[in-house]
Amino acid sequence: MANTSSRTLRLLSLLQTQRHWSGLELADRLGVSERTLRRDVERLRELGYPVGATRGTDGGYQLAPGAVLPPLLLDDEEAVALAVGVGDAAQSGIAGMEEASLRALTKVVRVLPPRLRARVDALRAMTLSAVVSGPVVAAGVLTAVAQACRDEERLRFGYTARGSAPTEREVEPHRVVALGGRWYLVAYDLGRHDWRSFRLDRLTEPTATGTRFRPRLLPAEDAVAFVQAASGAPAPYTVEVLVHAPSARVRQVVGRWGTIEPLDQDSCRLTMSSTSLDWPTQALGNVGAEFEVLRPPEFAAHVQEWGARFIRATRAPA
Repeated sequence: MANTSSRTLRLLSLLQTQRHWSGLELADRLGVSERTLRRDVERLRELGYPVGATRGTDGGYQLAPGAVLPPLLLDDEEAVALAVGVGDAAQSGIAGMEEASLRALTKVVRVLPPRLRARVDALRAMTLSAVVSGPVVAAGVLTAVAQACRDEERLRFGYTARGSAPTEREVEPHRVVALGGRWYLVAYDLGRHDWRSFRLDRLTEPTATGTRFRPRLLPAEDAVAFVQAASGAPAPYTVEVLVHAPSARVRQVVGRWGTIEPLDQDSCRLTMSSTSLDWPTQALGNVGAEFEVLRPPEFAAHVQEWGARFIRATRAPA
């Protein structure tokens, strides 16, 4: 029989793989008596894991949702799959998803052994995903840069700007920004004595120097505004529309490119962000339902222009 500590970890792993276990099944898997199993379950509870128990013929144990997410026990394949999936989510373009996914990716990659980190980077580089809409950034690059920003620690890396030879840079990293399907680092470039934005897919071997710094004042409203100004990218429109169609029907057409709020069985509110008004206009046309533009006025004018153009196209030639 395994020692108490390893057996408790094995029990936790089993509880995480299946919604419900009978006491007899768990005891058999662990090679212990049901009495010993009950003691092991109590140890998990003392450690903060919310293990529920039910009595009767259908009784048994299950790991219930708790106030704090417990540590996960993952094998090699599960760890690689998790890191790849979270990395794709971080580049999904879904509002509010990037920062949370980046934090999660940082935590996962930090505890991966080097051989698994290499597998994660290889898989993400060689796999086409419908979620990732821009250049794939290696998980190690993304997390190393994010950690340097968090720790206010100088960062050294190789960088190849478009049409230029590779250079070595040392910077004071400020923020990581996801914009237009790409990742950027906003940082103060110590060699050029000015603020710069760096595309992470053009950045290699980021290494924290161990030197801390006092944050400087960014010459912009925020890091996103700085990247937009530096890249010349137009500010995106936020389009909000009342669609007279079930939310499931709208979601089939729009997918992850919009936020859908059901209002009743036959209508929903659709919110989309895009630098071009053509895309939301086309998406609404594909839904094939009546809709009302709530904002912005520019989108209402754009839809009217499209409508007038289609009407002109149906007129018989003189």
